[in-house]
Amino acid sequence: MKVLVTGGAGYKGVKLVKRLLEESYDVTLLDNFMYGYEPVMHLLENKNLNVIKADIRNKIDDIHAYDAVFHLAGISGFPACDANPHSAQLINVDATRQLSESLSKNQILINASTTSFYGKSGGKCDENTAVNPVSLYGITKYKAEQIVQERENSVSLRFATVFGFSPKLRMDLMVNDFTYKALKERVVVLFDSYAIRTFIHVDDAVEAYLFTLKNFDKMKGNVYNAGNEKLNHSKLDIANIVKKYVDFTIVDSDIKDKDVRHFIISFDKINELGFDTRIGVEDGVKELVRIFNFYNYYSFYKTI
Repeated sequence: MKVLVTGGAGYKGVKLVKRLLEESYDVTLLDNFMYGYEPVMHLLENKNLNVIKADIRNKIDDIHAYDAVFHLAGISGFPACDANPHSAQLINVDATRQLSESLSKNQILINASTTSFYGKSGGKCDENTAVNPVSLYGITKYKAEQIVQERENSVSLRFATVFGFSPKLRMDLMVNDFTYKALKERVVVLFDSYAIRTFIHVDDAVEAYLFTLKNFDKMKGNVYNAGNEKLNHSKLDIANIVKKYVDFTIVDSDIKDKDVRHFIISFDKINELGFDTRIGVEDGVKELVRIFNFYNYYSFYKTI
């Protein structure tokens, strides 16, 4: 099977490409490499990997050569979309429409969506819950999901907040951010510490993609929350998990979070098909502490 991964040099993308190669797929990685080439260098010796340096906003040559497309390219997260609102619309929405409309009806499209657009419902959310996006990120990702689901041969995975190590690290994700600040700054400030959201380790997110590809006939035409109810945690819960392994101060601020997400997610729909996660937040924190003890994050670029 020939597979295309858009955003294949990104946080989840590079790990997905690695797993697909391990499973002997013929993989094409498409990325504009705005953050550099280093995250994918360890994969380049694999002869089943083809790399295309391109912007997802442009038409993809030979798009019909692929049996399946994993669509991960986009501006991810509240801060990045807020800082780049025009690009968020062009990349997350318009480029997704162009990609979706370019595919033939028989090609598989697996889309990276998000639980973020459940907003601050406060209740338990399943795939039928009315969405309530509170950020430009949530709005653009929901629009993209609607575009993708206009195709019969598509699945959108609404991922929990991802955490854990990747060769292309993201430091704007809550567990990663709290762990890094606890180690380096010895203080973590919580805004709306009560707010609950749900989490998934990056390796489990990658396995959700593979699970979807292998079970596509059962899943096509639907959206799925991807995660595990055991990983529904408040911000204070996450800080206290980090505190088991790092000595730091937790400051509970009265200032309200601009990106309020407060909900409990049901993952019954995908779990009933056989998908489950393996890695809890505590294991992820221990992994990050080990790495951040020697690793100092530095980038010329703002996260977008």
